[in-house]
Amino acid sequence: MGRLLIVAPGPTANGDLHLGHLAGPFLSADVCARYARASGRDTLFGTGVHFTQNYIVTTARRLGEQPEQLRLRAAEQVEATLAAAGIEPDGFVRFDERYVKTVRRFFERLHAEGQLRLRPMTFPYLPATGEFLTDAYVSGSCPVCLGEGCAGLCENCGHWIASGELIGPTSTQHPELAVELREREVLVLPLEEHRAALAAYFDRLAPTMRPRLAQLVEELMAAPLPDYPITLPIDWGIPAPFAETPGQVLYSDTETIAWSLHAIALAAEARGEVPGDHERYWTAQAAPEVVYFFGSDASFAFALAGTAMLLALGGLALPAHFVTNEFYELDSDKFSTSRGHVVTGRQLAAEVPRDLIRYYLAATAPDCQRTNFTRASMDQVCQQRLVEPWNRVAEKAEQFVGLGELPVSERSRQAGKLMVERFAASFGPRRFSLTGAAFTLTEQLGRLDRRQVTARDAGDFWHELDLFLRCAAPLLVDLAAAGLVETAIPAEPQARSVRPRPLSRLTGGGR
Repeated sequence: MGRLLIVAPGPTANGDLHLGHLAGPFLSADVCARYARASGRDTLFGTGVHFTQNYIVTTARRLGEQPEQLRLRAAEQVEATLAAAGIEPDGFVRFDERYVKTVRRFFERLHAEGQLRLRPMTFPYLPATGEFLTDAYVSGSCPVCLGEGCAGLCENCGHWIASGELIGPTSTQHPELAVELREREVLVLPLEEHRAALAAYFDRLAPTMRPRLAQLVEELMAAPLPDYPITLPIDWGIPAPFAETPGQVLYSDTETIAWSLHAIALAAEARGEVPGDHERYWTAQAAPEVVYFFGSDASFAFALAGTAMLLALGGLALPAHFVTNEFYELDSDKFSTSRGHVVTGRQLAAEVPRDLIRYYLAATAPDCQRTNFTRASMDQVCQQRLVEPWNRVAEKAEQFVGLGELPVSERSRQAGKLMVERFAASFGPRRFSLTGAAFTLTEQLGRLDRRQVTARDAGDFWHELDLFLRCAAPLLVDLAAAGLVETAIPAEPQARSVRPRPLSRLTGGGR
């Protein structure tokens, strides 16, 4: 089996990460990477920030600052918040000349391979300002689900909506100005030309796709696939390097694969590998297992359009799994920075130990449906299901410190094997589930808490406790760091003896 490549696509660089971001792709990707390494898998984990979406421009205007300043500040905030939550990517994408060159080279290759077409596309247009309106610059109703929002990726149904197809398009920056529709020639990737390969690919992925992604793929494949614009007639973004489209920029939502290649290359370099061709980690010959973690509203850009780009280029590995998530709410309402209805990861980490944050976000993660965060619930759940039972287990275990090596029975090795398998069922990329992992952690901790231990079976208890800590380590990073001598998770436990040692206690979980 080849190397495991984990990608958590970066958020738009227009603000900090709130708990909804963390409970979705970022904690999931970090946990998956930690487990894979503990299981002996060669793993690279890349994330970062996305710097070219025009949401940065609209947010900057609202805040009264320059978009270039906003995206730099946002990148620093995102990196600090990831660290505060114990999320440790190997590579972190920033906007620099190297990134720009990577993106341009990627699309120049697509163009040279004859995969792009020059075609007319309709856009909302403001005659008063001479601006074409795309994505964050224009809002209206989705022609698929009637949801209200901006053009591009619909947060409600997941379809990609061309700005010219919005119902009732209105300028988000100049709502008082009249909008008309105009055609402009742009370069597109004709997704319909890849229908057969995409259909076969998603048939293979069907057993592991989560419901929203499966529904989106089914709906998309039931109709002609759209022409996906590679260039746009706006001025915010990376200048398009094509003679056919002077003055246009590369569409930010098409940077998905180039961004991912760059993230993994940075991850490899951070682990000591010599810089080189970004694509070498993704070649079919290298046979990597590529796993994406992202919100379901990004499914079109990564799962469908991104895969089509890989198919168009050829020679690169296709993603093995897409682990999607739904929205995470705050007090039963959507997180909203503009309304001040938000809690960032750093804010919470300043008040609560990050192991408790990671545990609660996992326990309430929006794996397949919308879920909700409340501080009162977090305090209660963490106290009752994690802090109190762990501290009782630690106190019980420390009775045997100082007795030297204790024997471990075959029965305990078999019990340990079963426990490892239960964690693996949720931690592995094929059926990854934060809620499943948190449930298993809670159940196994409860089993150890209820267990009556004597000197006769103390070795078995300690053996299973040690394996529990190893399996819980991808979530409880600080507790594991303080309490583990060895972090590897054995598929077949072989220990014949174990030496009890002092254990840390958990605190927090209440105000």
